[in-house]
Amino acid sequence: MVSQTCKFFCKRILCPPLFTWKTGCPEKWIRFGSSCYFFSGESKTWDEAREFCRARGADLVVINTEGENLFVSALKKQDVWIGLTDTVLEGTWKWVDGSPLTLFWGSDQPDDHNGEEDCGHIHDGFPGLWNDIKCHSSMQWICEKEERPRSFNH
Repeated sequence: MVSQTCKFFCKRILCPPLFTWKTGCPEKWIRFGSSCYFFSGESKTWDEAREFCRARGADLVVINTEGENLFVSALKKQDVWIGLTDTVLEGTWKWVDGSPLTLFWGSDQPDDHNGEEDCGHIHDGFPGLWNDIKCHSSMQWICEKEERPRSFNH
């Protein structure tokens, strides 16, 4: 009886698990809070960067809290596009998802220099602070999407 029990347990241990967790974020995306973030390694215009994100079920990052602002600024220490624009109505800055604007503008920003700066980015010279710049400028970007609910595979 003891040897049969041992054989049973040995077989059971060698069996693959019945359940495994599906990850909440796709490969190469980083989880923070309940969102997944993709930090690009190439440069695009604001519109091209947004198109890239949307093709992956995401959008340019919408920064809702100081903690999120610090997170994205710490991981990308250079100019990067964020999902902020005033292209619809000059001077009225909106997030791409329509959520309320939280403010982390740099000093004297946004300034719409020469009337041509309609897209927001995190300024590498002032980590954690935003600047407005021409939308056709080329820089890296950050995509954000909600984390998929974790689930079991069986």
